[in-house]
Amino acid sequence: MDTKQRVREFVTSNFFVSDAASLTDSASLLDLGVVDSTGVLEIIGFLEQAFGLTVEDDEIVPANLDSIARIAAFVEGKLGAPGPVKG
Repeated sequence: MDTKQRVREFVTSNFFVSDAASLTDSASLLDLGVVDSTGVLEIIGFLEQAFGLTVEDDEIVPANLDSIARIAAFVEGKLGAPGPVKG
């Protein structure tokens, strides 16, 4: 299971998502009300446990944690995983 799938599974299993099939990877979890500030802390706990990384205080920003795609990209960046090849 890739990073994005693992994040999606966590989000849809642990937060109320009225229609998980229609939740796009780029949809704002905060704007949709899927997660709140406490939910962000739950996501951070999941990321640290599941991927063995540490989320620093200055990394707790919407640019890193506001959507499934952003969370997956953040994790892959922290782990040094190569992203999709462009070109």
